[in-house]
Amino acid sequence: MAVPITESPAVGARLLITTFVTTLIFHSSVADIAVGASTTEEAPHRRFEYKYSFKGPHLSQSDGGIPFWIHTGNAIPSADQVRITPSLRSQRGSVWTKNKVNFEHWEAEVTFRVSGRGRMGADGLAVWFTSTQGLEGPVYGAADQWNGIGVFFDSFDNDGKKNNPAILVVGNNGNLVYDHQNDGSTQALGTCLRDFRNKPYPVRAKITYYKRTLTVLINNGFTPDKEDYEFCTKVDNMVIPSDGFFGISAATGGLADDHDVLSFLLFRLTEPGQQPPPVESEIPKEEKDKYQEEFQNFQQELDKKKEEFQKEHPDVQGEPIDDLYESVNDREIRQVFEGQNRIHLEIKQLNRQLAMILDEQRRYVSVITDEVAKKGANTESGQVGMSSRSKLTQAKATQQEVLKSLNELKSSFHESLRQIGSVQNQGNQAAMGTYETMQHFSDIKEHLHTVKRDVDHLVQLLTELADLHCCPELPPMPSCLSTVHFAIFVVVQSVLFFCYVMYKSQQEAAAKKFF
Repeated sequence: MAVPITESPAVGARLLITTFVTTLIFHSSVADIAVGASTTEEAPHRRFEYKYSFKGPHLSQSDGGIPFWIHTGNAIPSADQVRITPSLRSQRGSVWTKNKVNFEHWEAEVTFRVSGRGRMGADGLAVWFTSTQGLEGPVYGAADQWNGIGVFFDSFDNDGKKNNPAILVVGNNGNLVYDHQNDGSTQALGTCLRDFRNKPYPVRAKITYYKRTLTVLINNGFTPDKEDYEFCTKVDNMVIPSDGFFGISAATGGLADDHDVLSFLLFRLTEPGQQPPPVESEIPKEEKDKYQEEFQNFQQELDKKKEEFQKEHPDVQGEPIDDLYESVNDREIRQVFEGQNRIHLEIKQLNRQLAMILDEQRRYVSVITDEVAKKGANTESGQVGMSSRSKLTQAKATQQEVLKSLNELKSSFHESLRQIGSVQNQGNQAAMGTYETMQHFSDIKEHLHTVKRDVDHLVQLLTELADLHCCPELPPMPSCLSTVHFAIFVVVQSVLFFCYVMYKSQQEAAAKKFF
């Protein structure tokens, strides 16, 4: 919540200067990070390439394959994602494009999720651009000595330097062997430390190659904002093959994680002022005729199924088909009510915790009040023993701790009330709230105000108790067993034990006479 603060002119001028300097630094850093930012700051033209991409919700075909991609090893395609490796030991898997990429500049957006039950994961995931398909090998499930680049998301600390999870950019000309023992740190062209395991939202990586500059941006997976990228690393003057294959691979070792890729989107980048080649010129005539024939066959089969369905269901003819997709207003309504439900659940949990603390506090207050009332009339001297005073001091300390917890919960309730009020104001402005919902939240606010009044009353009562300078002596605890009774019990036990030993010795002596 923004709170207005009155500032002096000097403070306002200082704040304005600080904001101006920060803005300059921010724009300069963005200019350094932006891919292919020229002097005119014109962004390159981006064109989506569907033949080198995949994305749910209809990712896999009926035969289990991915259009325009191949999968090997332990990779498992499904409708909404590709599980490169399951959370089992010693697994390897990969997916690769069937066709070569032959354009100069490109940008790849990868959405993935690495999750596991262990504190550490293994081994990691890699995004490749190589001259040949590395279908299987020891480097994150792909072949070693590749010709191209690999962006590695390493989750296991092989060298023991506690610098993992990390993101590395490693290039190879086809002759180098990957340095597993040092986690590739001796061969890395760029690296950054980012924890990408077990995040609430999928992690996104944007890899851009433009004018011989490779830039890696990362979305840490803490927010649902798809464009919330932060800079990871940048490699200048990097030469890669002019054409090659894109691939994603992963591997597990002694430890295991689920390596899931939700989407891989590839974009062709064209310099400003240059027109990208038309799509028709990139498709051969034979391939175009083949696709056209397949489309016509599919259209004919669809028309036949429509006719059969109309014959089998004459009642539904002429009825409008319900819209299966939600509109923008429906999506906004759903998001508002989902936010209100989350706030409601949080308030209910805080209410339960506060009820437990209040119940315990009431017990403490009732016990102390009873003792004060009982001993107040019987105590004449007003002197209290050291043990009783220490117990009461401890009780007062406990009361102060409980008071601190109650104050923290009060602040939490105030924050929840503020959030409910803001959500309700948004709903009223957009005319999307119903009467039942508003009445429900009004009841919640009234209940919270009642609890707040109880807490204030309890705080006042505890403060009065804490201000007492002396307290009556607590009644002594009666002894359950005196010393005389204990001595008699020990003597009787000793006599019984002695008699038992004598009896057993006589029995053994009588038994020896028969042998």
